[in-house]
Amino acid sequence: MNEIVQKYLMVILTIFIGTCLFFNFSIAENPTEQKGGVYYTCPMTEHADVVMDKPGKCPKCGMELVKKEVSATKYTCPMKEHSDVVMDKPGKCPKCGMELVPMKMEGK
Repeated sequence: MNEIVQKYLMVILTIFIGTCLFFNFSIAENPTEQKGGVYYTCPMTEHADVVMDKPGKCPKCGMELVKKEVSATKYTCPMKEHSDVVMDKPGKCPKCGMELVPMKMEGK
């Protein structure tokens, strides 16, 4: 009986440690969700999901990753149809050319 309890405890402990490691690495691997800081990404817009914490090459196309700085303020196109356009700094919407506006933070 004691041996069965030990096996169940080992399984539960393994699942717990695995879950903790998964969530810790998920947070660390996505620096764009953190406030401030630097990350590296592929210059191709099709590979915007490639985000690294140090310089290197894009695993999809082999291009050199470019340095990006994460600011606390994000900018977006004022047109609802272009709400998917989100930038770290002011500029023009690549779809329509309108000036980007600061995003309103929910809850404020």
